[in-house]
Amino acid sequence: MATSSFSQWPSLRIAASVFATLFIGFGINGIVRPENALEFFELEAPAAASDKKLVDSLMVIYGARDIFMGLAIYSAAYFGDRRTLGWILIAGSGVAFVDGAVCRAHGKGEWNHWGYAPMLTAVGSVLLGVLDRV
Repeated sequence: MATSSFSQWPSLRIAASVFATLFIGFGINGIVRPENALEFFELEAPAAASDKKLVDSLMVIYGARDIFMGLAIYSAAYFGDRRTLGWILIAGSGVAFVDGAVCRAHGKGEWNHWGYAPMLTAVGSVLLGVLDRV
């Protein structure tokens, strides 16, 4: 009985789509509710109006970045090949790692990001075929 390779499992594209949905949700939240999105970094909103305006603008940039990542994942999951999708997920884990590193530099919140980065790497790696040789 022949079995298909792990990298061909449809559930991997579904998992990738779940990540895409989360990224888009975080992105929309960052644009629409910047103070709430800042809480995921465990950072406090600044008190001064000029500082708040700057942080709100940076949260829009963060939101656009996350929406882009979600759309890139969706596109690769539905129209691209599994290797492209795998590399996009691994790149997304790099973004999550950097987000966590920035949080850690500010004293807390890193595990809000480091907790899911390995999942992105794992799904991306399986899509690239690392388990196909097993």
